Amino acid sequence: MGHVMTRRAGWIGAYADLIDETRSEPFAWGRNDCAVGLCARVVEVLTGVNPASRFAGQFDDAASAYRIMRAEGFEDLADLVASILPEYDHPSEAQIGDLVAVANDTPFRHALGVCNGERIFVLTETGLGTLDRRQAVRAFKVG
Repeated sequence: MGHVMTRRAGWIGAYADLIDETRSEPFAWGRNDCAVGLCARVVEVLTGVNPASRFAGQFDDAASAYRIMRAEGFEDLADLVASILPEYDHPSEAQIGDLVAVANDTPFRHALGVCNGERIFVLTETGLGTLDRRQAVRAFKVG
């Protein structure tokens, strides 16, 4: 499913700037979380489209974020992303700047990150962290 977007010319520089800007910005629901913070901002920098703009200012903790996800008709954060972006057949197909889902033991069932070669950028309590790319269980094409 999902919508096909096109990457802007010269996206790599803007992507690198965003990653540098995010490095020490701690996780904060609704502002710098995995969905509207990191991933939606990456999509916007790469394509000019912010797929999460309708959620801006709508939640400020896990419970309110979960209620929004459920109100949108999803029980899984990765399924919500799949309704917005095309999904790869296998996470190994993801390219730099594509979004990935990593399974977790929360009501959201997945956390989101950004593919960056052999690593995945994710948000942590203290800022940007990375995981091994092999932890991705789903992947979504950004442009």
